[in-house]
Amino acid sequence: MSSDPVDAESTVSGNQATIPARIRRELGIDDGDQLRWHLEEDGSIRVRVVQQRSGTFADFDGYDGDEETDADTDHDGWGVKTD
Repeated sequence: MSSDPVDAESTVSGNQATIPARIRRELGIDDGDQLRWHLEEDGSIRVRVVQQRSGTFADFDGYDGDEETDADTDHDGWGVKTD
């Protein structure tokens, strides 16, 4: 057993392990996020958190056009461009 300090512990049950709440909060892990596991040559494990964007605009990357717009003056209350 290692003498390294322990941040948190969990128990494996049915091939699943619970991520301790303090670790989830610290890393911002939420439902739907993915954990990518990598086994190092020395036997240690590296885990990368891949946070999932969700919601209505999850796939929206923003406006990437050349024309500047001003939402207050160029569009009506419904977002329709006015002439």
